Amino acid sequence: MGAGNQLIMRSHLQVQTSLNELDQVLYWLENLISPLLPEHLLWNCKVVLAEGFTNVVRHAHQSLSEWTPIDVEVSVFPEWVEMRIWDWGQPFNLEDMLESVRQLHTDPLKHEGKRGLIFMSKLTDELSYTRTEDKRNCLTMRKRIRP
Repeated sequence: MGAGNQLIMRSHLQVQTSLNELDQVLYWLENLISPLLPEHLLWNCKVVLAEGFTNVVRHAHQSLSEWTPIDVEVSVFPEWVEMRIWDWGQPFNLEDMLESVRQLHTDPLKHEGKRGLIFMSKLTDELSYTRTEDKRNCLTMRKRIRP
């Protein structure tokens, strides 16, 4: 295992399905990684985590109870930050959704619907969405720290 794969820090947070939890999620993230990252990378991470979290609340969990948990994990390695969000919603194909949004909205700032996916795609170096064995979905967002 190379030096770039050595875990520096990992933290987990579980919150309820509510947009009111977003402030807590962002405060938690900022306290974790602000000492480790330059300001522009911290901003990118906050934007993509906020978009991912609000998508879970508004879409994946829209028909689920407010008590349905959302798990968030942040891991920092020497070369990248990895953020994961687990939801209990119905899975979807991220690549297909991104492609359809790109074709419909050449300028994502002019359209509200699903533009968060475009922001997440542009502000991360890796973006994936997979179904886990426990019937949850995991959105993984990676951002390089070093070029």
